[in-house]
Amino acid sequence: MVNQNLTATEIGFTHEDFAALLDKYDYHFSPGDIVPGTVFSIEPRGALIDIGAKTAAYIPIQEMSINRVDAPEEVLQSNETREFFILTDENEDGQLTLSIRRIEYMRAWERVRQLQAEDATVRSGVFATNRGGALVRIEGLRGFIPGSHISTRKPKEELVGEELPLKFLEVDEERNRLVLSHRRALVERKMNRLEVGEVVIGTVRGIKPYGAFIDIGGVSGLLHISEISHEHIDTPHSVFNVNDEVKVMIIDLDAERGRISLSTKQLEPEPGDMIKNRDLVYDKAEEMAAKYREQMLAKQQGITAAPAEAEEVVSAEEAVEATTEEEILVATETQEEVSAVATVEEEAPAATEEVSAVAAVEEEAPASTEEVSAVAAVEEEAPAATEAEKEIPATVEHEG
Repeated sequence: MVNQNLTATEIGFTHEDFAALLDKYDYHFSPGDIVPGTVFSIEPRGALIDIGAKTAAYIPIQEMSINRVDAPEEVLQSNETREFFILTDENEDGQLTLSIRRIEYMRAWERVRQLQAEDATVRSGVFATNRGGALVRIEGLRGFIPGSHISTRKPKEELVGEELPLKFLEVDEERNRLVLSHRRALVERKMNRLEVGEVVIGTVRGIKPYGAFIDIGGVSGLLHISEISHEHIDTPHSVFNVNDEVKVMIIDLDAERGRISLSTKQLEPEPGDMIKNRDLVYDKAEEMAAKYREQMLAKQQGITAAPAEAEEVVSAEEAVEATTEEEILVATETQEEVSAVATVEEEAPAATEEVSAVAAVEEEAPASTEEVSAVAAVEEEAPAATEAEKEIPATVEHEG
């Protein structure tokens, strides 16, 4: 029969020995580690988690999800095992603080970077607007759409609750900048249904010294001054007025930059007809466009065109490439607008090539004082999920 009265000395294993054994096999946890843990106690504003440390770790309710959480039970269940991020080192009681939100945050940025690399179009609902633009949620992160990249005639305030297709302009986790463009998404969608050499009907929405901006089905194309007529024109105002309906031919589609270049010059039966007899140009538009397409096809096939025809084609290409000082100025100002409104830290250039190219073909005024001053509003709203950001619901899906 076993003696029930064995002393600690006879057993040879004291409480001190047990504590030393625990120390010997204790794991060392550091902030930033991701560890498995099991929920063993749910409290009103948090939960205790067993991660194998000597003292149970704690996760507060605000760290349970990147989404809004009203009760711990919405996220965690007793005895559930999952991954946790170690947020802080041990406090004076030896307790670690954990986070699930931080894991979701890191994975959300990883997913957003992947979507940008794929040049994906995402859809998201506008949940707020400010003087500079609109706020949306992408994978749970807050994204910002500058006012100049919202392609709608509605007042911004009426966009709340509306779902928009969006393209990425800038994804920068370090600066917490997630900037998107509604306009670019629409341009890309429209481009998929357009072809170079196609004649389209549009409306003059704006006139600048360097050309006219033509609305063709909800997106803007640039009719450069050099592509209005074979004859010299001092200013586009001498040919067009705002709201004029025009027939134009597409001479270039740049999906990467979101740019549509247009021409009426290539539709002229005779040089100068856009100035002398615009109705004739419109009546003969399809016929002249067919000739233009034949010339382009011949050029692609290496067939030498007549000198006059070749000169016209070269002229068209030069016009497409032409960028005036005014265009550069507009592009630069739009870039500054995106940087100013989207940043929550110091200003940094935002996707210069993309942003400036979109601005170069769209009728956008320089960044307004209100849009630039929206920095303060965006800082309060947090354009992208930051460490101190409040809970945000995530809504994102690929456009079909």
